[in-house]
Amino acid sequence: MTPEEVATYRAAARHRGEQEQRELAPREKRAWALARRAATLLRELFEAERVVVSGSLVHSGCFTPWSDVDIAAWGIQPYDTFRAMGMVMDIGAEIELNLVDVGTCSTSLLATIEREGVAL
Repeated sequence: MTPEEVATYRAAARHRGEQEQRELAPREKRAWALARRAATLLRELFEAERVVVSGSLVHSGCFTPWSDVDIAAWGIQPYDTFRAMGMVMDIGAEIELNLVDVGTCSTSLLATIEREGVAL
């Protein structure tokens, strides 16, 4: 490829990336709204003491058209865990929401959630 062809290719790739980010912005905004709605539900119905969103949503540029929303909550009683998970999953039909059981997840996942998560 000539230097001009490389420059043209790079410019087109940059343009595509910028366009994808503009198109993705409403989905990311909706994901944050759903995460906040889940946090409210978890606090009100399951007495969660702390709710955190983690994963691709909290990392700029990582949320894609296929990304889900990962939520962790502390203070939910073990007997309510599966019901809470189901209710969180039912919140968003267009974007998958997943509730991490902080009582049973791996220590490495919990450490990542603690380190990178955003409190809601």
